[in-house]
Amino acid sequence: MKDKKLFWIFALSSAVYFTQGIEGLPGQGLFYYLKETLHFSPEKIMILGSLTTFAWMVKPFIGYAIDHSFSKKCWIFISLGLDILFVLFLGLMQMPIIFLVILLAVTSANAAFRDVAVDGIMCVEGKKYQATGKIQSIQWVSILVAGLFTGIGGAFIAEKWDYKTAFLCLIPIYLLVGLPTYFYKEEPGERRYGSLSADLKRLFSDKKLLIIGLFIFLYKYSPSFGTPLFFMQRDAFKWGKMWIGTLGTISTVCGVVGSLLYYKFSQRINIKKWLYFSVFLGALTTLSYLYYTPVTAVIYDIAYSFLGMFIFLMVMDFMARHSVKGLEATSFALLCSLNNLSGVASNLSGAFLLPLVGLKWLIVLSALTSFLCLPLIRRIE
Repeated sequence: MKDKKLFWIFALSSAVYFTQGIEGLPGQGLFYYLKETLHFSPEKIMILGSLTTFAWMVKPFIGYAIDHSFSKKCWIFISLGLDILFVLFLGLMQMPIIFLVILLAVTSANAAFRDVAVDGIMCVEGKKYQATGKIQSIQWVSILVAGLFTGIGGAFIAEKWDYKTAFLCLIPIYLLVGLPTYFYKEEPGERRYGSLSADLKRLFSDKKLLIIGLFIFLYKYSPSFGTPLFFMQRDAFKWGKMWIGTLGTISTVCGVVGSLLYYKFSQRINIKKWLYFSVFLGALTTLSYLYYTPVTAVIYDIAYSFLGMFIFLMVMDFMARHSVKGLEATSFALLCSLNNLSGVASNLSGAFLLPLVGLKWLIVLSALTSFLCLPLIRRIE
């Protein structure tokens, strides 16, 4: 019975995260539409990208709704139904940029409900079976395998058609995810019906959770320079869409290897010690982008995809292990939202600083901010 339950937990987690990854299929087409049809600057594209991910910063509210109403699998079914409706609009209608951004933001918010629901299942079941690291490894192997399709497939669709075709290709995926959602049996009594004030007091009086939240924000924060590098690949290196997509696919394979390695060692590593190592490693890898050529670009993408995924899963496992009992979806979503807020802050600060200091100094500043979280590591139990 336990093995059957775990099978459907893994299957559902894998399917939902695969869907989350394959939803990147229109990404390249959207980028080229903004860059080459609307002629948007890197800064403007970075700001628009931040706006569409707003819902991922308020995931605790989503988590609270999921912890206190319906069931987690019911929320996944609701999200899948809305997914199909939204991609039909995006795939069949030509709309002004303002409406496109709004609909992308709404679609992103709907995906956040699905993500928080399955993460709540991961925390509840993972802590029960001491498998949070293993479940998350499978989740991210799935999202990376989806990336194999989005790298080449997204480039092919962008080359032959446009982003609207890519959205329509998502419909069969949403239908298939319903299968493991149906067969996963959520145990009764996993939802809470406490008052909002009591639950908020419980969360925000948890000193350890607050320290971890601040650490996650500072750990993940560094002014972003990814979009300018993408511009360099297109404009300075003269890379074609298919080569960029192929490189993304190769990097994804390396990320899969990193995920599988974490699956193997997740229950044996000392996470606190590895957090120290990862801070210094992150600063060094960031500084390496000061020397960015067509050759090093390929080397960095491959090597850092492997290392980055192992470290990323370690941090996510750390967060899941410290989720609050009975409020798993809410507390894990709180930590994830701080992680996402840090990403948005990184993107916006990168967009603001790029025209002021230039790319090289932006990279240096990004490396220096890696050390902001160091004092907090010793306070984490």
